Amino acid sequence: MDGNRDETAQKLMKSLKQFNKLHFQQQSPIPGLKASEVFVLFGLKEMDKPDMPGIKVSKISSMMGVTSPSITQLLNGLESQGYVERSMDQEDRRAVRVRLSEKGREATQKAYEAFFAFFSGLVDYLGQEKSEELAELLTKASDYFKEVRRNNP
Repeated sequence: MDGNRDETAQKLMKSLKQFNKLHFQQQSPIPGLKASEVFVLFGLKEMDKPDMPGIKVSKISSMMGVTSPSITQLLNGLESQGYVERSMDQEDRRAVRVRLSEKGREATQKAYEAFFAFFSGLVDYLGQEKSEELAELLTKASDYFKEVRRNNP
């Protein structure tokens, strides 16, 4: 085997492990919410369309790559705190639709602004050119991992 390739693979594994640790230590930009709950709010905001009565739990689950029971548990907490609203699907009474409440929209906007400021700081720290290069590399890495997962279920 190629020693340089193995060394580089080890370096990549170590770097990704460090990022993974940071993810679990990450503080939520919305006091009282876990980072996973904030990402559900972001997902809802991304999928929400004014002409839609909300999003089905199964669609949220699929988009986020998380099981429906896990999403349901997160939604329960978000609903109890007033960040989301649920309603019965008018066409399929077995299905539930979810949408952001006004409080959820405001919190999501504040969280977005906090994340944007954080990443703007990273651009300042790395510089424009390296930041663009990092974005390209992360996108390629993500595409690679998706392809590997798709081909090896």
